[in-house]
Amino acid sequence: MKMKVIFGFVILFLLVACQSEMPYEETDSSMADEMSSINVEVEGNIMINEDGVKFLVDPSKIVSGGPPMDGIPSIDDPKFVSVEEADEWIEDNELVLAMEYNGVERVYPLQILVWHEIVNDYINEDAVAITYCPLCGSGIAYKRNILGEDVEFGTSGKLYNSNLVMYDRKTESYWTQIDGVAIVGELTGMELEAISIDTVVWRDWKNEHEDSEVLSQDTGYSRNYGRDPYGSYYEDSYLIFSVENEEDTIHPKTVIFGIEIDGVYKAYKEDDLIELELIEDEVNGINIEIERFSDGQVEVVRLDTNEEIVKERDFWFAWYAFHPDTGLYE
Repeated sequence: MKMKVIFGFVILFLLVACQSEMPYEETDSSMADEMSSINVEVEGNIMINEDGVKFLVDPSKIVSGGPPMDGIPSIDDPKFVSVEEADEWIEDNELVLAMEYNGVERVYPLQILVWHEIVNDYINEDAVAITYCPLCGSGIAYKRNILGEDVEFGTSGKLYNSNLVMYDRKTESYWTQIDGVAIVGELTGMELEAISIDTVVWRDWKNEHEDSEVLSQDTGYSRNYGRDPYGSYYEDSYLIFSVENEEDTIHPKTVIFGIEIDGVYKAYKEDDLIELELIEDEVNGINIEIERFSDGQVEVVRLDTNEEIVKERDFWFAWYAFHPDTGLYE
């Protein structure tokens, strides 16, 4: 079984490479590859090598995912169509990323994101990055204004904890997709501001949000949208790439919603939310409510301030790899 999965991913990476307009070859500019073994600790947990490159993560743990930098091309000039038009090529049971932001409703089908992983978008003049890591099942949105400047993100071709490592096109610093933290380069230690986005079933969303703008298949690239190259990976318990922390009390690809309150992490199984619709809990002394609505949106609210807590929807293994001290709601 493991050999079949590995073979399948070799084919996947070849497919991505062959369909890309970028040359399929490893670049020599990877900061992770150039890091020296001579390190000095600075500013707490931030390290620096003898060439002055800062990093948070041991470069040996940042591995090649197969394609080179931008070998999986981001969408930098997204086009949108109506729900009616999109309904002609999105199946009712397909998963999409959907959000309501600044008075605009937007949908990003996973059948497109699985081939691109990052959309550099603007919503009412706010620069946002819509990101998706198929290996971790994680769809996360961030504001992409850094130090007062709108910055584009691309795929580095690297993975950390099996998670997409993004890079910004201003400094080429590396950023984790989960948590949005710069881990190598000039901006090491900075965090992107996450904004709420949900992974929902197309049928549920379209019935309640008829005026949504939907990312078009007219991306400027030739891809077999509608065919997921990852096949049965989402159900298989086997991980292709290693992670630092593992926990096997539940299936590694159980879908969870993860939250953080003042440094304390907790996860909630999607199946529990579908069944219960509303969960009341206490995290780090704060009372919260997690509610799932009929359109598939999940909202987490602090009851002391009535403020929304931005959650992540990940596979359990991915959330735990980054947050081994997390709690799990039972």
